[in-house]
Amino acid sequence: MARSRSSLSTWRYVNPAYYLKRPKRLALLFIVFVFATLLFWDRQTIFRDHEEEVEKLKNEVSHLQSLLEEIKSGQSGAGKENVSHKGNANKKLDVSDDPIDIQRREKVKDAMIHAWSSYEKYAWGHDELQPQTKKGVDSFGGLGATLIDALDTLYIMGLDEQFQRAREWVAESLDFNKNYDASVFETTIRVVGGLISTYDLSGDKIFLEKAKDIADRLLPAWDTPSGIPYNIINLAHGNPHNPGWTGGDSILADSGTEQMEFIALSQRTGDSKYQLKVENVILELNKTFPPDGLLPIYINPLRGTRSYSTVTFGAMGDSFYEYLLKVWIQGNKTAAVKHYREMWETSMGGLESLVRRSTPSSFAYLCERIGSSLTDKMDELACFAPGMLALGSSGYGPAEAKKFLSLAEELAWTCYNFYQSTPTKLAGEDMSVGTSWNILRPETVESLFYLWRLTGNKTYQEWGWNIFQAFEKNSRIDSGYVGLKDVNTGVKDNMMQSFFLAETLKYLYLLFSPSSVISLDEWVFNTEAHPIKIMTRHDLAGKSVGKHIIETRSRARKEGRLPDN
Repeated sequence: MARSRSSLSTWRYVNPAYYLKRPKRLALLFIVFVFATLLFWDRQTIFRDHEEEVEKLKNEVSHLQSLLEEIKSGQSGAGKENVSHKGNANKKLDVSDDPIDIQRREKVKDAMIHAWSSYEKYAWGHDELQPQTKKGVDSFGGLGATLIDALDTLYIMGLDEQFQRAREWVAESLDFNKNYDASVFETTIRVVGGLISTYDLSGDKIFLEKAKDIADRLLPAWDTPSGIPYNIINLAHGNPHNPGWTGGDSILADSGTEQMEFIALSQRTGDSKYQLKVENVILELNKTFPPDGLLPIYINPLRGTRSYSTVTFGAMGDSFYEYLLKVWIQGNKTAAVKHYREMWETSMGGLESLVRRSTPSSFAYLCERIGSSLTDKMDELACFAPGMLALGSSGYGPAEAKKFLSLAEELAWTCYNFYQSTPTKLAGEDMSVGTSWNILRPETVESLFYLWRLTGNKTYQEWGWNIFQAFEKNSRIDSGYVGLKDVNTGVKDNMMQSFFLAETLKYLYLLFSPSSVISLDEWVFNTEAHPIKIMTRHDLAGKSVGKHIIETRSRARKEGRLPDN
């Protein structure tokens, strides 16, 4: 078939000769070609840039997924805190976990690995490590104090391999049959508390069995006419007594800081004897509790009477007041533990009378008192008080709660400035009397942890991070962490205290962890930072303890935590 005229005329536009005869059209075609080419390469460039952006986003997503996996695995430590006796599933993580918090948490975890690895290498099974000489010492009679103190920290941080090696040592080598005169207080808060906490976290019965063993060895200390315990006891033979330097008196903190651990032991074993012994101390002290709630540091164990001595929220007084609040929380704030809260509130009224402010800087601080005379002296140990006040403030009405939280914040600022005022940025034990050594204490960091959890103010995280960096700069050496003989010169000592692993590093780790990690709604910390599960108390101020214990024992058997016999 012959082509039509229109078809032939269309084909002429593809004939080069057509354009050679028409230069303007050739130029126009060239311009169109150039623009089309530029447009094509521009689109290609945009496409490549788009691909690069997509690849970057994929890498970022992959990085975030890796971080999430690290958090999940870390929260098999940083999430195991929510495991019950029967191993229930973990709670969901807070979606607000800040990337900076994650990085800082990992730095603290690295510090724990360094401290633990040094202990494991040079002092395994001993109470504490001397990092400078790379050897272990038995400061507490050879009970493996650092190992037991660190168990729950290892568990919370998800350091599973280290935890399992420690667990094997507890099961196979931990022996309490020692001819050693032990401090009832130190052994309770570090060993009994550490074992019960690890049992609550892991559900492993070996820790409960060991806690019962050591508690049984401590119990004869309470066999006094008043029920106020002696503070020293031989672990193998009994024979309780008090230190010679107290003139025969018992120390307030040492006698009133076993309630949490022994109540928890009765709840978990169904045996009331532990709870009855320690609660009798509080009932005895409550009989003659002073109007201001402030007790001197020496109590006569024969008569239960107070001796003329210092009133302080520092050494030898501190944790008595702490436990009045925390046993109330441990019992889930029921009527059975109401008297603890009432005593604590009375004592906080007394604490207000000890508050003074420096001039001209106006730093709030807590005085000590002997008789009616005040002394301008505040131990670094007393820096637990801001955290205690913050923790207890919510139990008041709005006006009182605001007042005590404000006081807590003021005192925390003072304690932080104990650190910031020295060349090393580490606080001295008591700068006001020239005790300028630092032994890696946790009290200020503890208070920062509570204030951050309870207010959400990230300033407290920043302060804690500054303190951590000061520890890293001044106290970290190749074989562990050491204290300072002088915070002004930075001269180092030769001891890594067990509480550095149990408390200081744990509180720092939790300071940068989501609030669901060891939730304050479910756990309460003993004075050695061992978290103990909150269990509702129904016995009324000890009057129906027997019935409560029978019910607890029955529940424990049903849950498989006790044998049937």
